[in-house]
Amino acid sequence: MLRVLRPLIERTTWLRWSHLVVGGALLMPYWFLGISLIPLLPLSNGVVEAVLMLLFMPAAATFVTGLVPAARLLEGALAKELLKGPAASIVPGTARSWESRTRAGAWFGLHLGTGVVVSGLSLTVPPFAVVMILAPLVTWDTRFLDSWGWQDTWHQWPAPLVGLALLAALLALIVGAGELLSRLAPWFLGPSAAEKLADMEARAVKLAERNRLARELHDSVGHALSVVTLQAAAAGRVLDADPAFAREALGAIEESARAALEDLDHVLGLLREDASRNAAAPQATLKDLGRLLEQTRIAGVKLDAEIGDEVEQVPAAVSREAYRIVQEGLTNALRHAGRVPVRLRLGVERERLEMEMSNPLDRSAAAGADHGGGRGLGGVRERVTVLRGEMTAGPDGDRWRFHVSLPLRSGS
Repeated sequence: MLRVLRPLIERTTWLRWSHLVVGGALLMPYWFLGISLIPLLPLSNGVVEAVLMLLFMPAAATFVTGLVPAARLLEGALAKELLKGPAASIVPGTARSWESRTRAGAWFGLHLGTGVVVSGLSLTVPPFAVVMILAPLVTWDTRFLDSWGWQDTWHQWPAPLVGLALLAALLALIVGAGELLSRLAPWFLGPSAAEKLADMEARAVKLAERNRLARELHDSVGHALSVVTLQAAAAGRVLDADPAFAREALGAIEESARAALEDLDHVLGLLREDASRNAAAPQATLKDLGRLLEQTRIAGVKLDAEIGDEVEQVPAAVSREAYRIVQEGLTNALRHAGRVPVRLRLGVERERLEMEMSNPLDRSAAAGADHGGGRGLGGVRERVTVLRGEMTAGPDGDRWRFHVSLPLRSGS
């Protein structure tokens, strides 16, 4: 019994009923349009005139109205809020293709047509059902019941059952129509195949951008923190013996921290889609490599670097990515090997930018940790793949060797 009465007390039932009633109300102007225009046609058949007036004209007009791009946006929002169920998954939006417009037009006609039936029955069935239910108890309905041949009071007792059955049928119609529309709404108001593909491409672009930002944040802030840690340790050891070096190390810490904050602010601005910040986004290139190497040396790392003069002329895209790759290579060495001698070779050979970095391999450290197992080398591999380059990293005898080769045409 409770299961039968549950739709009567469920909020969803009456939200869907309100959606249907709205559709019935929206159909009224189209009926008035048909009543005004159809009689002007030279028709002599009253049945044909009634069909055109009450069915064809409203159906055609509602379909044409649904072709308006904004109609799908409004109907989608209305269905999402009132129909619930499967319709709750709808993402309201304007129609961007004729396929979407056609489906939206068909839905608009279906919504208004179903709504006017439910609205009409909602206005007529309850009063009729009340009359039937009260028939054995009152006398004001005698004339009405006489037309049914129920003059005898005994014959009036089935009337309450008929009234309750009518109310139950109306409730079943409301529940069934609402459930049907809720299931059909995602197909009529959902995106087309082309729109789904466009949305997937947009999400892929956004995901790629987020991954790029994650790499930028990891490389810049991770390097800064690694360098600052070693610089602070070096300054602390020589603070009394060599104040000048300690002062230089503290200045480098300040500069590294400031650069990291600028990069962090840039990345957060991109995540907030702050156009004013994006316009002035810092983009370090190989031209800024000198300062990066100097900061690494101040951290106490003996760095043997050979940088070809031609690297400053490589294409901008390659230059930006190569700077981050060198930065991550130095960070990787600092984090996993500490203040050990690092050898860096960077130059252009046969239309390719070649970078090789190596440092002594600490066997005891390597036994307990993966030298390249963090996010850093994975991010480098992504950068290299985007530029169609090649990368190798791993132990080579008693040294850790990191080699990257990037074609210069990737930056064109």
